[in-house]
Amino acid sequence: MLAKLLFSFIALSDEGNGGLLDVNPGLMFWSLITFIILMYVLTKFAWKPILNFLSERENLIKESLEKAEIAKKEAEKLIEANKANLDKAEEEAQKIIAQSREYAEKLKSQMLQESNAEAKKRIDEAKIEIERKNQEAFNQMKDQIASIAVEAAEKIIRENLDGAKQKKLVNKYLDDLSKN
Repeated sequence: MLAKLLFSFIALSDEGNGGLLDVNPGLMFWSLITFIILMYVLTKFAWKPILNFLSERENLIKESLEKAEIAKKEAEKLIEANKANLDKAEEEAQKIIAQSREYAEKLKSQMLQESNAEAKKRIDEAKIEIERKNQEAFNQMKDQIASIAVEAAEKIIRENLDGAKQKKLVNKYLDDLSKN
């Protein structure tokens, strides 16, 4: 069907000034001149701006890629620096924790020593106070016993001895007893 249509078109064109496939030198000349003028106009006004635009676009893309690569490298450096800073901060935190524990242990030990020393001091003071109270009570009891003994002896031997001599004698006897 297509072939039939093509043959009928060729047949129609043979009837006039020339066929579609006929070579016409005048038409060829003017077609060539028109083509050369069109090429000149395109080269002069269209190709240079198009080529300049494409060149600028290519340069822009190259610059963008270079900037992206530089930014990528800088980002990697920043990530590494941040990682190093994070490691350093964690190390410092561990040091601070260790120092805090050490300080707490020292403080605990110091407080324990101080409370032990304070307790020992109070115990020693209490022992001294008890000893003093015992001695005081002993002296009072000795005086009372001496007084009672003197009174008893005075009643028994009222005529032979006086009170001061009896008290002195009883005190001497009690001192001898406490020494033994």
